[in-house]
Amino acid sequence: MRRREFSTLLGGAAMASTVWTSLLSAQQKATPVIGFLGVSTPGLSAPSLAALRQGLIETGYVEGQNVAIEYRWAEGRYDRLPALAADLVGRRVDVLVASSGDPAAYAAKSATSTIPFVFTSGDAVGYGFVASLARPGGNLTGLSFLNPELNPKRFELLSEMVPQAKVIALLVNPNSSSLEHVLRAVQQAAQAKGVQLHILKASTESEVDATFTSLVQRRAGALLVSSDPFFYGRREQLVALAAHHTVPTIYEWRQFVVEGGLTSYGASITAVNRQVGIYVGKILKGAKPADLPVLQPTTFELVINMKTAKALGLTVPPSVLSRADEVIE
Repeated sequence: MRRREFSTLLGGAAMASTVWTSLLSAQQKATPVIGFLGVSTPGLSAPSLAALRQGLIETGYVEGQNVAIEYRWAEGRYDRLPALAADLVGRRVDVLVASSGDPAAYAAKSATSTIPFVFTSGDAVGYGFVASLARPGGNLTGLSFLNPELNPKRFELLSEMVPQAKVIALLVNPNSSSLEHVLRAVQQAAQAKGVQLHILKASTESEVDATFTSLVQRRAGALLVSSDPFFYGRREQLVALAAHHTVPTIYEWRQFVVEGGLTSYGASITAVNRQVGIYVGKILKGAKPADLPVLQPTTFELVINMKTAKALGLTVPPSVLSRADEVIE
């Protein structure tokens, strides 16, 4: 083979290799990356993640096939969220997801004003995430749970189920950005019912244990666990303590009741996170967060565990039972 022919072949092979490398690089860059900022842990967040992935599938995205997800977990420590959010922003993800409630949403909002992100919040307008539900503006959109309105409703349901309770405890996370909103709303509900409200605060596993000791000492007849991602992550502990101390307790999410809690009232966490996935998919397809209105749940689930009620020696009033969307026997 002549030297010129050999050089030509080498040059052609090099050019083909360069083209192939460029095509491969372009293909790799074409795969969008979602940054997921989680308050809890992968195991405890499994139902939410499954619903999120379902929403993505409905918009044509399958994790590991045509979309990648970078996960960051705070493991219940809110102080870690800002650094985790900054890390995801530094990796230039295409969309940021903060579907674990207000702490994650605040961290994401502080970390970027340009990368699109989808959040969940107890009160998106009241907590300052957006100026308007219909026109969120900027780089963010998501879902708002109406928690300020729902905590008093949970208090009323609990007082109906345990009418003999003259003292009802409220468990809150002192690190929650919505603490004052929650306290104000539930205190008003307690005053309206003529019931004494005992405030319990916990932000660590050991503090959760200690609150139940205080609850028993104060002779609280029932407990309302406020809406907070930290408590969702500690649901097994909370349900076990409530059973051990025979305290009728109401929660936000159905998952507490499935795992043995007495009752819950709130939006479907599955429906909420599925919608988060749908919104993320729409943004990946080119939609602007500013044009996607912040959604609010239209239906709320009242779930009652009758086995737990029996173990507590509690008779659920027919007026409450008739309103239940799901009764676990």
